[in-house]
Amino acid sequence: MEAMTGPIAQEITSLLEQAFAPEHLAVINDSAHHSGHMGDDGTGESHFTVEIVSAKFAGVSRVMRQRMVNQALGDIPGQRVHALAIKARAPDEH
Repeated sequence: MEAMTGPIAQEITSLLEQAFAPEHLAVINDSAHHSGHMGDDGTGESHFTVEIVSAKFAGVSRVMRQRMVNQALGDIPGQRVHALAIKARAPDEH
């Protein structure tokens, strides 16, 4: 499913591992599915899905989880990556 693991995917992985010590983390590059579409910058790293399971999400709303992940990623979402789908769960939801 992953098209490639480039520098942005590696940076996303590193930042999320540091911030959340996840039990499960998958950074899936969806860019190939969006080639030639709006937001495709030609780098091959414009669209991602993040699947993350961490105890830090226990008792936290879905919206707050999204905010936590976006905050951990700094300028990546919306500036360096066009689209980021986030599936954040607590361990008992996995």
